[in-house]
Amino acid sequence: MIELRTPGELDAMRAAGAVVADMHAAVRALAAPGVRLTQLDAVARDVLADAGATSPFLGYAPMSTTPPFPGVLCLSVNDVALHGIPTPEVLEDGDLLSVDAGATLDGWVGDAAMTYPIGTPRPEDLQLIATTEAALAAGIAAAVVGNRIGDISAAIGAVGRAGGVGINTDQGGHGVGRTMHEAPSVPNEGRPGRGVPLRAGLVIAIEPWFLAGGSDDYTVDADGWTLRSADGSRAAHVEHTVAVTVDGPRILTAPRD
Repeated sequence: MIELRTPGELDAMRAAGAVVADMHAAVRALAAPGVRLTQLDAVARDVLADAGATSPFLGYAPMSTTPPFPGVLCLSVNDVALHGIPTPEVLEDGDLLSVDAGATLDGWVGDAAMTYPIGTPRPEDLQLIATTEAALAAGIAAAVVGNRIGDISAAIGAVGRAGGVGINTDQGGHGVGRTMHEAPSVPNEGRPGRGVPLRAGLVIAIEPWFLAGGSDDYTVDADGWTLRSADGSRAAHVEHTVAVTVDGPRILTAPRD
């Protein structure tokens, strides 16, 4: 069932989204060559604790065969596209890091992701990030009353295909509210004019993730979580929690003013 949120509920969700933005700011300030992924997860846990929030990621197990997720962040390095586990792996100069963070505050969830280089950036990584961020912006711009989910998906996919990246629709955006994953699904490619109508109060996570090599294929590690590009190419993932309103899209996970 798809639920529409009241203006007051959107304000409460914005409070949760602001905590997510704070998590990202703290992690990005620390992320550098020589830092362990576990250190990044630890600083994010501190932000949650200071805000009186909890993590919708920690212990999450969508299927009985999936082990509970052990961190409050998904930390995906280089060819890892999604769901990277915060291990003691040390970041190296030139790595590409994707950070996915979530927070639950007063019963409401925020969810957002960022990708950025560690140390010396590679030009091709910057181009991949730019393409992924442009797709996110296009998807958000399409999140208006009167459009449909397919309009968001088509906008994301058009940017990605023009950029020559791989796009897989097995994993994608989703509704957000009292839990992290709610209806509707928001694929990263689709046909305009199709799917669920966008109505005021709908809250969705819009999250393009692209594979630099151009192949749409991926693999999953034995840990049941770590999703990698099948061709070994690097990946980028960006995301915001967005509310559809009569005044246009409202980004609930934007940094605090």
